[in-house]
Amino acid sequence: MTSVKAQRITFRSEDIELVGELRIPEGAGAVPAVALTGPFTGVKEQVVGTYAELLARAGLATLAFDHRGFGESGGRRRHEDSQGKLADLRAAVGALAGRPEVDPDRIGVVGVCLGAGYAVRAAATDPRIRAVAGIAGAYNSPVHMARSMGVDAYRSALSGFLDRYDECLPAVAPDNGEAAMGGDEPYAYYGTARSASPYWRNEVTRGSLHSLMTFDAMGAADLLAATPLLVVHGRTDAYCSPDLARELHERAPGDKEIVWLDTDRHIDLYDVEPYVTQAAQATADFLHRNLGS
Repeated sequence: MTSVKAQRITFRSEDIELVGELRIPEGAGAVPAVALTGPFTGVKEQVVGTYAELLARAGLATLAFDHRGFGESGGRRRHEDSQGKLADLRAAVGALAGRPEVDPDRIGVVGVCLGAGYAVRAAATDPRIRAVAGIAGAYNSPVHMARSMGVDAYRSALSGFLDRYDECLPAVAPDNGEAAMGGDEPYAYYGTARSASPYWRNEVTRGSLHSLMTFDAMGAADLLAATPLLVVHGRTDAYCSPDLARELHERAPGDKEIVWLDTDRHIDLYDVEPYVTQAAQATADFLHRNLGS
């Protein structure tokens, strides 16, 4: 694999300072590049850092960064700001385009889990993004959510989050305790050394859940006619629906690919082999085909 040079960088998004790690394949000249965005509450040392390293070794410049409110970046602490995160992605693309090591005409975005939804939404509205890949993606759809919950239950949940918008709750908790990401599986990653980072905090606002329930990633599918799309997803995933991954792929009108991996759990695509390597290789191959080597 290609040797990689990594450096800490800062850049600004709507007057908020963001902190990232830029990885550049050594000795390659101006290369294609990707900005990465990851799971809900995630920081750059976790899942996106893993994929950023693997993609950089495969010959792509990568930027893994902390979104506003999380990790080392500025902004309102531990609050999911959907529109703000899209602005952060635009800023990350701009930061890559301004680097002499990067070819500004060959930039893509890669999203993992919730980040995949942000990645496709960003790609649908930013022509600088020439390709997009989602891994274990959460392709949120308020319409689907309201239909599955029932409209009254959906609106009641939104009301509850608005009433306590600024309060915080744990991101994960053991033994099915109250948490933004409930259940044993999120805790198995974020509640253990698997996710170790000095900058991650087990706390998020209740208003963040309102943001999640109202963010529409699926609506971006129809706007991807000019943007190649890769969907990498586990066949078994209790947290990010394989059916929605399939629907996103089916609805996208442009060049598209879908890769199914035989995972047992959603978090297998966070740090479990061989799935992470398989996902990264499929993503690198797709990006080289569509961004140029």
